[in-house]
Amino acid sequence: MRRWVLGIGAGVAAGMALLGPATADGPDEIFKKSTVWRALTPNDKLAVYGIDDPQVEGVACHYTVPEKGGVKGSLGLAEERSEVSLACRQVGPIKFKDKFEQGDVVFSERRSLIFKRMQIVRGCDPKRNVLVYLVYSDRVIEGSPQNSTSTVPVMPWGQESAVQRCGDFVKD
Repeated sequence: MRRWVLGIGAGVAAGMALLGPATADGPDEIFKKSTVWRALTPNDKLAVYGIDDPQVEGVACHYTVPEKGGVKGSLGLAEERSEVSLACRQVGPIKFKDKFEQGDVVFSERRSLIFKRMQIVRGCDPKRNVLVYLVYSDRVIEGSPQNSTSTVPVMPWGQESAVQRCGDFVKD
């Protein structure tokens, strides 16, 4: 009996590990706020996370996602809602590390056991020298039209007067 219980616990832990960030460089949890109280299981929450753009130094994004509580939520079996809000800002001098394609994935995370992913993608508006970030959820069969967009104008920072043009770093 004890071996069976340990096996179930290890399986649940392994399944939950698959649902988390793929690397140690995952999002930073800023805070969580309960939205639905549950007596015997974890509450439903809104969770705020922060990430740095891995290809564009000096840009950070914060996003808020609903997280289900209850038994399914605590076991990592709940399909999370698609609503996600996004805000990206310049937090230092902007330096492009490499060329990128319009719509490149900045961050991706599972929102259900198998079928749903939340993705933050990046583009460039070369005419205005503005980085454009879009967050959305997709599914294997049908995605969600719910999305959020945030823009970051590429501006001088501090004493620096030289500003890179994002259009120079978009792959043709």
